[in-house]
Amino acid sequence: MFDIVWIALAFALGLGARQIGLPPLVGYLVGGFVLHAFGAREDVLVEELAHIGITLLLFTIGLKLKLKSLAQPHVWGTAALHMVAMLAIVVPLLLAIGDLGLPLLVGADLGTALLLTFALSFSSTVFAVKVLEEKGEMGALYGTIAIGILIIQDLAAVLFLAFSAGKIPTLWAVFLLLLIPARRLLLWLLSRVGHGELLLLFGLILALGTSQLFDLVGMKGDLGALLIGVMIAQHPKASELSKSLLDLKDLFLVGFFLSIGLQGLPSPVMILFALGLLLVLPFKWVLYQQLMLWFGLRGRTAFLGGLTLTNYSEFGLIVVAVGVENGWLDPQWLAVMALALAFSFIAASPAVSRSHVWYEVLSRWLRLLERRRRLPEEAEIDPGDANAMVVGMGRIGCGAYDELVHARGLRPVGVDADPDTITRHQQHGRYVVQGSATDADFWHRLHLDDGHMRLVLLAMPRVSENLFAAEHLLKEGFTGTIGAIAKYPDDEQALRAAGVQLVFNLYAEAGAGFAQHVCAGQQ
Repeated sequence: MFDIVWIALAFALGLGARQIGLPPLVGYLVGGFVLHAFGAREDVLVEELAHIGITLLLFTIGLKLKLKSLAQPHVWGTAALHMVAMLAIVVPLLLAIGDLGLPLLVGADLGTALLLTFALSFSSTVFAVKVLEEKGEMGALYGTIAIGILIIQDLAAVLFLAFSAGKIPTLWAVFLLLLIPARRLLLWLLSRVGHGELLLLFGLILALGTSQLFDLVGMKGDLGALLIGVMIAQHPKASELSKSLLDLKDLFLVGFFLSIGLQGLPSPVMILFALGLLLVLPFKWVLYQQLMLWFGLRGRTAFLGGLTLTNYSEFGLIVVAVGVENGWLDPQWLAVMALALAFSFIAASPAVSRSHVWYEVLSRWLRLLERRRRLPEEAEIDPGDANAMVVGMGRIGCGAYDELVHARGLRPVGVDADPDTITRHQQHGRYVVQGSATDADFWHRLHLDDGHMRLVLLAMPRVSENLFAAEHLLKEGFTGTIGAIAKYPDDEQALRAAGVQLVFNLYAEAGAGFAQHVCAGQQ
């Protein structure tokens, strides 16, 4: 009975957090504090949900692990140097605060300061993925770099969790090496489970089963979940499996966030200390931004990537929880870190939602900080002799590109933000370049002043993206024809008001096209 009430409360507070633009997990943390205030304590169900949630979180991180992208210096270099800089600056700061006699840090030693700073150095994977998905910029360059940095940080956290367990593997652990030859069988099974519930069940078996195996031989089970995810990450279905587990993982993580709140109510001192930790966030942002600029990224990429990472992490909360469990940290730090996490999301949400507006304001200053040496992905873009452009090379954009080539005799160039999409099209002989249509600098770097370009088709799924692209095309002096797709009548009106001459309503025109195709086949 009480478990149902707890879940209902988590739902209500998570929904409330969503309504004001915050991640639901902020509501779950608050729910834990509320339950504790009414005398509730952590039970077996919540503990089990928390364990499964963390295991699935690590498994999905393994599924996303692409060694090629992580091997890029601007990814692993930014992640590593950021953590080192945080330790070098924040650790002495915490020790100095302790010497001043402030609560919670009185008598803090070097180990305590190192562990706390290590936890504070992480940024939230959950927050970043949600923000990037909502903005439709998971494939944008700054988005892929941010996710890569987060994965490096998550790997550091996993290594900490593995060594902090203090377990000595049994002799049976050597048999875990059999997972290497078993990989071929796992990949074969993954190819044959289809796309429905069997795929989901197979993922659960792999994650939870491998975790249990590692626990049985005296090793950290979470490490097993991560490693099995890495082993199958190169399979074509790995991305689909990760997406199918996404909502389930988030559901089980509700138990983890509830369990943190159930540890105890925060005192006024804890709340003030958590608010004080927000002062570290601007330093994190500037540090991320400067490191990305130093590695040759443009000001916009560094600004948006750094802003996406300016928060505290659920992994930092897990690190603090392990420290409390092992007696390395005062239990009060768990509530402080939980509050700091929630406060960082509250502070970051409005900033990230208006990130493009902020960049427009700061763009001139940020360009002055850019290095002359640029990454290939950030170089100037020359469309060559192309006389048409398709922005957004999904299914609709791909079809439009082929129509322009085969039926209209034009020489189009495709534009997309996702490197994997670009590679796939290039393998099929299409001329596609990388660029984000919501990047104001992209339109500056794109040379359309030679008079060759006569037609631009905006085929992105969100009307806001098409509006942004149309406005910047006109701002850059483009005088050719602009066409765009829309889904609703009000979208059509907005696009025409922005200067788009031709608007294609997907829902209205799809039915007409379908009927024409069928009738033509009957003749």
